[in-house]
This record gives sequence, structure tokens and C-alpha cells, in this order.
Amino acid sequence: MDTQKKIKEACQEISDLLCMKNEAYGDSAISPIGVFGHSDPLKALGCRIDDKISRIKNRGVGDHTEDTLDDLIGYLVLYKIAYKMERTPPPPF
Repeated sequence: MDTQKKIKEACQEISDLLCMKNEAYGDSAISPIGVFGHSDPLKALGCRIDDKISRIKNRGVGDHTEDTLDDLIGYLVLYKIAYKMERTPPPPF
């Protein structure tokens, strides 16, 4: 299998994971409900990213942390989306 196909498959897996979690949790990453935490989405996602990096740092990369890698990639994608949304003013209605 060539590298480009592997890239597309890996990205599709992350996309499927994010969509599944979005269906289960709603838009909680981009629009948190703020019951306990009151930070903006970028700060909240930054904390989640830090947690995943900390787990990888402490446990290493292996079969036992593969889900952590997927979560980290997913949070980075969500961070990028939130960042773009913050920089783009909503359309006037």
C-alpha cells in the first residue's frame, strides 16, 4: 500500500472517530456547556491536548497508548476548527 493511501485511511479513521464522538457528546468541544469549566473552547481544548501529551510522555507510545494518539490528533483537529471559527466573524443574519 502506498503512503498516500495510508495517509487517507488514517485521516478517515480520525474523521470517523470525531464524528462518532460529536454524535455522542454533541458540540461540547467547540461549544462547552460550562457547568464546571468556564474557559473558552481554545483553552479547554488546549488543556485536553496537554493531558494527552502528558500521558504519552509518561507512558510512551505503544499499543497501550494508540487511542491516546488518536485522541490527540482529534483534539488538534478540533483546535484548528475552533481557531478558525474564532478568527472568522459569523455571517450577519
